[in-house]
Amino acid sequence: MYRHLDPTKIVETARALRQRVIERFPDAGLGRLSGELLAVAEEAAAVSEWLARPHLLLRTAGWFGIVLVGAILLTATVTAISSVPASPVFSSVADLLQGLEAVINEVVLTGIAVFFFFTLETRLKRARAMRELHVLRSMAHIIDMHQLTKDPERVAGAGPDTPSSPRRTLTPFELMRYLDYCSESLSIISKIAALYVQQFTDPVTVSAVNDLEDLTSGLSRKIWQKIMILDRMPVSTAAHDA
Repeated sequence: MYRHLDPTKIVETARALRQRVIERFPDAGLGRLSGELLAVAEEAAAVSEWLARPHLLLRTAGWFGIVLVGAILLTATVTAISSVPASPVFSSVADLLQGLEAVINEVVLTGIAVFFFFTLETRLKRARAMRELHVLRSMAHIIDMHQLTKDPERVAGAGPDTPSSPRRTLTPFELMRYLDYCSESLSIISKIAALYVQQFTDPVTVSAVNDLEDLTSGLSRKIWQKIMILDRMPVSTAAHDA
């Protein structure tokens, strides 16, 4: 029961996060972003099921291609043997090397064709998973952009703003909640990514998921550094700003 990620639980968590963000910050762009994250989480359940399910049509096409390649190779071999004269096949070393080169080329090309058809299903699934992971990676960077200007030290009034300084309307408590929502969003992104490879253990896709998890962990660490700064602020300052 607790050995696999449950897509419905991820969707429920994403939905609860969206509701909390909207209730706390109804006019913030983070609320719209959390809505997009919920949509991706809902789609992820279907995508992960599609990745885990064996696709008989693709497998049939792959095996048909392998059999077709084998039949073509067998036909060509039989034809070549039947056309060989009764005299010695190779009259010189050059003819022998030329014949070996032809055989090697046929074996290599046949191997490539067999590999192409044998991995057809995996490559199509990998392409689908990579497209979904690209969306998650983009959303992670967008979340990072949302928290980029949320500087906890500015809440304490450390120095005057410039004309180009971003508007700072959040109290310390609101800023902490905003940063926490960003961190939770990154965590949900990593869980969605892990869902894609839960039953699809393609090494390339697993490596991409690991890279995405490293990205979200690194971005979350930056956010928690800001949260720790807020948490260590003097109570009097936080109360005054609130």
